[in-house]
Amino acid sequence: MLIGWIPLFPPRTLSYNLLQHMSRLSPDQLRSHRFFAPDDLRAFGHRSRHKQLGINNEEYKGKPVIAILNTWNDLLPCHSHFRQRAEEIKRGIWQAGGYPVEMPVMGLSETFMKPTSMLYRNMLAMEVEETLRAHPIDGAVLMGGCDKTVPALLMGAIMVDIPIVFMPGGAMMRASWRGEPLASGSDVWKYWAERGAGNLSCEDWEEFEDQITPGPGHCMTMGTASTMTSITETLGLTLPGASSIPAVHAAHSRMAAACGLRIVDMVWEDLKPSNYLTRKSFENAITADMAIGGSTNAIIHITALAKRAGVELPLELFDEISAKTPVLANLRPSGKYVMADFFDAGGLPALLNRIREHLHLDAPTVFGKTLGECLDGSEVYNNDVIRTLDNPVAKQGGTAILGGNLAPDGAVVKTSASTPEFLHHKGPAIVFKDYPDVQNRIHDPALGITENHVLIMQNAGPIGAPGIPESGMLPIPKYLLEKGVRDILRVSDARMSGTSYGTCVLHVSPEAAVGGPLALVEDGDLVELDLTNRKITLHVSDEELEKRRAAWTPPEKHYSRGYGKLFQDEVTQANEGCDFRFLHNDGSCTPDPGIH
Repeated sequence: MLIGWIPLFPPRTLSYNLLQHMSRLSPDQLRSHRFFAPDDLRAFGHRSRHKQLGINNEEYKGKPVIAILNTWNDLLPCHSHFRQRAEEIKRGIWQAGGYPVEMPVMGLSETFMKPTSMLYRNMLAMEVEETLRAHPIDGAVLMGGCDKTVPALLMGAIMVDIPIVFMPGGAMMRASWRGEPLASGSDVWKYWAERGAGNLSCEDWEEFEDQITPGPGHCMTMGTASTMTSITETLGLTLPGASSIPAVHAAHSRMAAACGLRIVDMVWEDLKPSNYLTRKSFENAITADMAIGGSTNAIIHITALAKRAGVELPLELFDEISAKTPVLANLRPSGKYVMADFFDAGGLPALLNRIREHLHLDAPTVFGKTLGECLDGSEVYNNDVIRTLDNPVAKQGGTAILGGNLAPDGAVVKTSASTPEFLHHKGPAIVFKDYPDVQNRIHDPALGITENHVLIMQNAGPIGAPGIPESGMLPIPKYLLEKGVRDILRVSDARMSGTSYGTCVLHVSPEAAVGGPLALVEDGDLVELDLTNRKITLHVSDEELEKRRAAWTPPEKHYSRGYGKLFQDEVTQANEGCDFRFLHNDGSCTPDPGIH
């Protein structure tokens, strides 16, 4: 693991070509200098209030001020170790000659936030951007792990364009129940289906509940959290190997301190996201996503991040890269193992080193080296966890992009976690108007659902739900579970958890709530998934669809005020990243507010 021997040498010896042509900042060029140094009344106020905190001028004078954006809170169990990690980051900052300031920002709990944490991703992104812009900050360490926290922190920080290092929160330790290994999320769906089939008692379920989440850290599967931290590392925003370290491993503490050490040098180097977030970086990120069998949610988040960085990524690019990238990570829910096994097998650097020919190795990183240099020497220690190129988990990437008349602006399907026979399937639709309709009717035998049917859920997208929740893995009727059925083709404008599995067509765009074709599907219509031709097709004539459209009325909006109204008025569709239109990068952003 590279993280075990990170050489914390002076930045002037780093080999990244950009640094060879950059001069180091002097203390009077620091952004914080303008807040603290001048002989004027405003700077006097800044210095005197610092003394109110018990801080002498000498403790921060001439030093980079480093923000530690901590997403810890008591209802975010994935980040329960972040209080300690913040102190370790501070230790590294002090050792490198910087001045740390811990600043709490909103934590996005995948478990506890309703209606969905995705509704608040953009809110955290706004908070991060304005927190960094408003304060005397020269650089920042971003602390995140749980799903939406990762893209939100990055989306906000990219727009301020000051030096940043991302500290991934790390996955949970291994878990087991009755001698069988467990994977958070994935095994919840598995055993819930068994309970629905009558194979588990209430007592069994309570015992299982005690074992599924054994400690700090995010899901130990290759769910959205591990997908996004792996993508963040591939983008060059973390230290090498950082995303694979389990939350409770001592190496995680050492990595946190190393983040503090590195960010101080990055400030002196003035190494900002705009220096290294390029089209090449994002192509690398997509490649990594496909090779790890990553979450479908990553497509929305990568698209949003790219727009913040001023990089255009057409949706078709994801499919082009997927078609030529093998899945090498044998990780749940697409494979067999969990993240601790991935770490032991060599982690992300070892996997990326195996697909070097698919990567832009000259892409720079926060470590001051190119991606290729960061991967040099990385080895795979278990060829079943990280497969070889001639024995992949799948020959093509884990996610496919679909078009067709049901999804004219695109949809996604996680092929690596689907049942192969359903990837080429035509069947009659059973339509649910929204998720409450699913809950109310799905188990009703009168519907007569068979495994040949296609379950359709409408009004579960960014505006319709609201917030495009992870409800796309529609439950299978209990009477089918009792017969041994464990998958059925499901189509919706919702997302699904990165820990989920099953043949689910997701992110159908445009969504039903804005009049997308999904809104026009009726019971009995034939719907066809054709993976070979990358299409999801509604076999209804154009004339009939026009009649239905003329009779269609949009659903009532959920909000009349507040953040919810802002969300529904400004959010883009899934194919555009579900970001706010007014937050897209228009080239006018600056990290420097006026100081009056």
